[in-house]
Amino acid sequence: MPRHVVIGLVGTALDRGDSPERWSQWRPTVSLCQHEDLLVSRLELLCDARSQPLADALAEDIRIVSPETTVRTHAAAFRDPWDFEEVYGVLHAFATGYPFDPEHEDYLVHITTGTHVVQICLFLLTESRHLPARLIQTAPPRRHQSREPGRYAIIDLDLSKYDRIAERFASEQRSGTDFLKAGIATRSPAFNRMIDEIEHVAIHSQAPILLTGPTGAGKSSLARRIYELKKQRRQITGRFVEVNCATIRGDGTMSALFGHKRGAFTGAAHDRAGLIREADRGMLFLDEVGELAIDEQTMLLRAIEEKRFFPLGCDREVASDFQLICGTNRDLAGAVARGGFRNDLLARINLWTFELPGLAQRREDLEPNIQYELSQLTAATGRMVRFNTEALQRFLRFATAPTTCWAGNFRDLNAAIARMATMAPSGRITEAVVDAEIDRLTRSWRMLAPGEHHVEEDVLADLLGGAADDLDEFDRVQLARVVRICRECATLSAAGRRLFAASRQQRKSANDADRLRKYLARFNLDWARVRTDA
Repeated sequence: MPRHVVIGLVGTALDRGDSPERWSQWRPTVSLCQHEDLLVSRLELLCDARSQPLADALAEDIRIVSPETTVRTHAAAFRDPWDFEEVYGVLHAFATGYPFDPEHEDYLVHITTGTHVVQICLFLLTESRHLPARLIQTAPPRRHQSREPGRYAIIDLDLSKYDRIAERFASEQRSGTDFLKAGIATRSPAFNRMIDEIEHVAIHSQAPILLTGPTGAGKSSLARRIYELKKQRRQITGRFVEVNCATIRGDGTMSALFGHKRGAFTGAAHDRAGLIREADRGMLFLDEVGELAIDEQTMLLRAIEEKRFFPLGCDREVASDFQLICGTNRDLAGAVARGGFRNDLLARINLWTFELPGLAQRREDLEPNIQYELSQLTAATGRMVRFNTEALQRFLRFATAPTTCWAGNFRDLNAAIARMATMAPSGRITEAVVDAEIDRLTRSWRMLAPGEHHVEEDVLADLLGGAADDLDEFDRVQLARVVRICRECATLSAAGRRLFAASRQQRKSANDADRLRKYLARFNLDWARVRTDA
């Protein structure tokens, strides 16, 4: 069996006793060595210079009650035992310098003696495994049993050993991820893994988060839910401020984001705080961050790094301690290469980057999202709407078909459900209503790309030059479709997942980006060239 080694501090009040009556007192450090079922092989006793005589006296008494125990004292120079930083530093130095041998010794950290600050620091160092130990806590004997050693309890901080605690943590995590998914029972394994990671990052980090993905993929909704989750956990107290950077352009951008002083420019009749200051102690969501001009990017970088900036026309800095989420449907790395986005800003905001897939890449999640949209509609209008069984099956066949593009992603789905619910007789969506909606969606997507049938003459000619004329009709149509999807997606991986969404489910491992790269290479194309002017 491993030898028990106890690490503790001299209790300047509880351990004191220098008369024969001391043996009728409960002294926690001495009591540790009096338990018949806990043989302490070695006691590592920390004390400052003033407590050294008491430590020596304790060592002598321990030799009387437990000759098998070796007592070693260590200098712990606490100038102020209530100073958290100082106490933690002293104990950390001891922990990092001690020659632990966990294979042959079992370590216990005694947390009954010392100030509350000392006890907290010992807990933190044990929980972080700087002290590879379990905690031991002692208590005095019950009344009229003062000559007994009292009681002790050993606390193992490995939470995996506590089933109910582990289940509680797992339950809280499930609650958090369900909240981020708006309670929708999503079925996409990749999407669920991403949400699990976002939940963990949101709870354990204050660093910026970058959400990428096509328009309508749910970036704004997810950002707000991240804010609400952090607010529930009392990690944030301020407002959620959302800014669509694509809607603020020109001179008004600086003023909207950073505020201005009265008279800073023509029309500035009043002071303006600016949206970044309004997000103080809260969260700032910059959607379409790639639309900011270089000047605004420069000021934003300083505001992120230093939490301070100058409003327009003001010679005094203001502060705003905000947490940041950015959203974009652009390839920011490509924008950096073209000089349209600052590399240092991208490095600052993409510590945690999550790519939200479009609806066409999550076809298995269409059915639960349809039910969610119906429930939201019912809550908003008070009118219950349901599909006929046949109508639901018909809409699902259309919605999940590989040829259904869902160009507007969840915005299209939300609008489709709202229209069908409006047209549903007696609150029942029929096959006729579904057929009319399918026709409406198909026509609207065709209208979004009215010149798509001319892609061969336009885009392919630009990409391939005279070689476009040598393509077979089959290759021409297929390549035109691939180019269009590439230009709709922010990254090569996203385009690959969309293009190979059906066949990838049948493969054990999928590298959609490499597959797409090889396809483009057949026509002497690469990702950068296809994305030009996208």
